[in-house]
Amino acid sequence: MARNKDQGFHSAAGLIRYFDQEDEKALKVPPFAVVALCIALSAIILYVTFAWPV
Repeated sequence: MARNKDQGFHSAAGLIRYFDQEDEKALKVPPFAVVALCIALSAIILYVTFAWPV
């Protein structure tokens, strides 16, 4: 049975087209803000865990 090598490209082509489009109305968050928010949230969770042990 012969395999069709073009199937992988066709299935990925729709995703590439979808992710290449940018919406002008979309909320744009800089990567630094995401990292800073994660660190701050982790620090708050650690503080609460040690301040009020269960």
